[in-house]
Amino acid sequence: MFKVIRDEVVIDINTRLPVLPLKEVVIFPYMIYPLLVGRESSLKAIEESMMLDKLIFLAAQKNIMVEEPLKEELYKFGVVARILQVLKLPNGLMKVLVEGVVRAKIKRFLAVEDHVQARIEVFDEIEPLTPQIKAKVRRVGSLFKKYVRLNQNIPDEVLLSIENVDQPQRFADFVAAHVQSGVKTKQQILENTSVEKELTEIIALLESEMEILEIERDLEDKVRDRIQKSQRTLYLQEQLRTIQDELDEDGEFNGEFAFLSEKVKKARMPMEAEEKAYEELEKLRNTPPFSPEATVIRNYLAWLLAVPWYQKSKDNLNIKDASRILDKDHFGLEKPKERILEHLAVLKLAKSMKGPLLCFVGPPGVGKTSLGKSVARAMGRNFVRVSLGGVRDEAEIRGHRRTYIGSMPGKVIESLKKAKTVNPVFLLDEVDKMSVDFRGDPSSALLEVLDPEQNKNFNDHYLEVDYDLSNVLFITTANLENQIPEPLQDRMEIINLPGYLEHEKIEIAKGFLIPKLLKQHGLKSKNLKFHKSAILKLIREYTREAGVRNLERELSAICRKVAREMVEKHQQETISISKENISKYLGVPKFPERQRTRQKLIGCALGVAWTRYGGDILQIEVNIMPGTGNLSLTGKLGDVMQESAKAALSYARTNAKKLGIQGEFWKQKDIHVHVPEGATPKDGPSAGITIAIALISALTNKQVRKDVAMTGEITLRGNVLAIGGLNEKLLAAQRSKIKTVIIPTENERELEEIPKEVKKGLNVLCVNHMDEVLKEVWV
Repeated sequence: MFKVIRDEVVIDINTRLPVLPLKEVVIFPYMIYPLLVGRESSLKAIEESMMLDKLIFLAAQKNIMVEEPLKEELYKFGVVARILQVLKLPNGLMKVLVEGVVRAKIKRFLAVEDHVQARIEVFDEIEPLTPQIKAKVRRVGSLFKKYVRLNQNIPDEVLLSIENVDQPQRFADFVAAHVQSGVKTKQQILENTSVEKELTEIIALLESEMEILEIERDLEDKVRDRIQKSQRTLYLQEQLRTIQDELDEDGEFNGEFAFLSEKVKKARMPMEAEEKAYEELEKLRNTPPFSPEATVIRNYLAWLLAVPWYQKSKDNLNIKDASRILDKDHFGLEKPKERILEHLAVLKLAKSMKGPLLCFVGPPGVGKTSLGKSVARAMGRNFVRVSLGGVRDEAEIRGHRRTYIGSMPGKVIESLKKAKTVNPVFLLDEVDKMSVDFRGDPSSALLEVLDPEQNKNFNDHYLEVDYDLSNVLFITTANLENQIPEPLQDRMEIINLPGYLEHEKIEIAKGFLIPKLLKQHGLKSKNLKFHKSAILKLIREYTREAGVRNLERELSAICRKVAREMVEKHQQETISISKENISKYLGVPKFPERQRTRQKLIGCALGVAWTRYGGDILQIEVNIMPGTGNLSLTGKLGDVMQESAKAALSYARTNAKKLGIQGEFWKQKDIHVHVPEGATPKDGPSAGITIAIALISALTNKQVRKDVAMTGEITLRGNVLAIGGLNEKLLAAQRSKIKTVIIPTENERELEEIPKEVKKGLNVLCVNHMDEVLKEVWV
């Protein structure tokens, strides 16, 4: 059985032909293609084809990266093509011109050594012309014309060629051959044996490709418009500059330049800064007005002119006035107040001096930041504050260089702009909470700011000129001294604010907090009255802090409840808050006072401990049990406190005979030392003599006095060494109704500075050795 194709080519419908694999192209029937052949097997296939009526089967490779494709790596559908021309090239390659004849499919491959041969099946392409096919042909024609106009890679002559094609199959193959798409997509179209299905796929492909081409065209148009606009702007700017040069016959600035020049003259900058300003002004004049560089220069000049260069506030050198202001704003805090007044006195005598660098260290809520404001008010200076908590970028201090987009000066220059004077009080808050990362160490950048020998020539990266900070009074604040970097500590005068004692909190509540809160809540002193006992209970049982923030919150809560009560009940009578009715307003105490044991203190001793909240009584317990000499320490004790317990045990063992301790207890007994409130961490050496007394009491069965508390570090020889936090410890003893407190003799000099209110009712005994302690503690 035979099939006649295009009148001049006759192909057996089930014939065998050489196969030529194609790398990056899919060939359609009725199309003429030039091919460049170089593979040995492909050259043999062409030679074989020239002997078989010049017919060859063309099949695309599935993977174009494979040089010698196997049979399974070829698509089964392809095209029977006729070789029109063969030309051998000098480099061994062969140029072949082929014409697609008809679709065909490989039925099976034949065993041939030097090339690929296959038995193929040719498809009948005659299909009746239906209205659906006609409609799709028109749609494809319309889309293809638009596609050719959008695609610059396809010549317009293609549209002339397609007009001469009248058969739907030829028309579809012609369009599919000219659409620029991948091998996989074209192969899918080629494998359609129905012309209607092929036309449907071509319509979808053309619509997709046209959408992509339209997006590309829009992008090109936008880029072209932008380039043209930029060129036009540059052209107009060049013309404007030429006109300005022609008009500027006298060499003077006009308009904006004259205004900026006048401001630079009035700014009274140092010579270096003034030269820099004029240099930037000249650069601005020669820069196109609307260019990004002009905006950068304008911003720089604005900062240079906004920073104060000579404006200075007059200091209030009246010591009495300054002292009155400080006392009005803050109760207590004698050391920092004294230091500020000393500075004012020296300033009055010497007329000028470098500003001191003070660092207020203390727990939260003791008034460090507000004290800085009071210092500014007392001295008559402007006040600025910068919080350094969480700052981890050096540029926050020194500023960013102008090469960066959106660059600005650092916080130091920015704050001085706000202060508007060269001698403000500058508070650097939370200096112990700075961080370090890959962007630099801000604490190192602060060294230049805070060093009196260097800050006369502080250089901000943005300003690029030296700025004199020597007139600024810097005050820093921190919660923990050991977290301040050592180089910074070396440049600062540390003033510790240890926290308020009970009598100070009472005075602050009566003199500062209650009047302020009454005013804030619309109350008057005749509406609400606080008894001293109520304030004391509030401090002891509802707050536990070094400062007064929580005290203020609790007082505020009472004021709110009283205000509501007055409004709801139309009450005009005075409401008195006493220790008996305070729970009505605040509920159950948050920190109820613990009752001390009334039992005989055998194996127990009372110590006094420092806490950041004002000191506390520490009850140390010792149990002796039969055992092998083990020492157990419990109560979440730190390393130093554990070492103190071991030192106390060594002292007891060494002096066992003198102390009346029977037997070799260190071999026959286990000792357990416990400090109650096991969840609270405890550390420090000051409980040494207390542990020793509790241990000796347990070993000798002697009773310790319940009205005696003690503090002091013990050595192996029994010496008693100095401790810290004496103020808070005596206050804790007084609050717990202790009558006698034993302290080291080395701390005796501190008693003179402790307020009389704290020592009231206490018998303070100073000791040098454990022998003196032992005389005072037994019942």
